Amino acid sequence: MRRSRGALEDAVLTVVQTADRPLSVADVVDRLDDDPAYTTVMTTLTRLWSKGALLREPAGRGYTYAPAAAPDEVVSARAARSMRRLLDGEGRRTDILARFVSELDPDDEQFLLEVLTRTAAENPRTDA
Repeated sequence: MRRSRGALEDAVLTVVQTADRPLSVADVVDRLDDDPAYTTVMTTLTRLWSKGALLREPAGRGYTYAPAAAPDEVVSARAARSMRRLLDGEGRRTDILARFVSELDPDDEQFLLEVLTRTAAENPRTDA
């Protein structure tokens, strides 16, 4: 049975995050349940590295991979990157942002306002 790319990414990420050391592609292949192709795992690791979910260090003729952050931080970073891709690639940004904010519950709306206020105070714009 074929696994979706997202499911494979999740499985590969779990293997790397639960390891006690950086892993090579072969190490990851050995630890996955359904014996995926080496090149498929290599591509998946490269994609996770390019998304910022993994760190990569040269090791011989290849690389070893380690988590870029704690698992809960990786999940947050991946979700934020997905949101950013949607904003960059779909429709009008202002419409998407307005719709997103309009669908927030009051607690999330308040939290977002606090984050925006804090970020603006920490990083004042100089182009205004």
